[in-house]
Amino acid sequence: MPARVVADTRGAGRAAADHRACRALPGRGHSPQSQPGVVERTADMPRLVATAVDGKPYDLAAYRGRWVVVNFWATWCGPCLKEMPELAALHTMRDQIEVVGLTYEDISVEEMREFLREHPVSYPIVILDPMSPPQDFATPRGLPTTYLLSPDGKVARHFVGPVTAYDIETAVEAAAGKLQ
Repeated sequence: MPARVVADTRGAGRAAADHRACRALPGRGHSPQSQPGVVERTADMPRLVATAVDGKPYDLAAYRGRWVVVNFWATWCGPCLKEMPELAALHTMRDQIEVVGLTYEDISVEEMREFLREHPVSYPIVILDPMSPPQDFATPRGLPTTYLLSPDGKVARHFVGPVTAYDIETAVEAAAGKLQ
């Protein structure tokens, strides 16, 4: 069995206070169907084409043949920030796993670049408009929200709340994926 990815997250594991998702999303009421731009269901094989903060195009379909971790997060979400080092380590150390961070908040590209200078990650970051989210992913009900897409592009697992590299690796292996 290959070694597990471990990152120094300074206690970002499953401590009692850290296991819950940030629930207060701006502009989210009790009746999501009554709000414009709310997507109720994630597509079986979601698509996403956008521009990353580094200015490069990002196309989810370009990563077919690999496992992809799609992580919805925000700069104001404590559990989101605590999982970033593990996701970065996973992205860097596992050749067959890609990570993309989808920032779900109203923030400018320059503000995000400044944030990333203080909190660097090795994976691409895409800023989403929370009032016009991608149509192939359900509107997050809490952050962080993470999807694991299998190499064929289908949703293999959906997580609400913080994830660890171990959670992702275990989900890949449970779906009969081989990790190297």
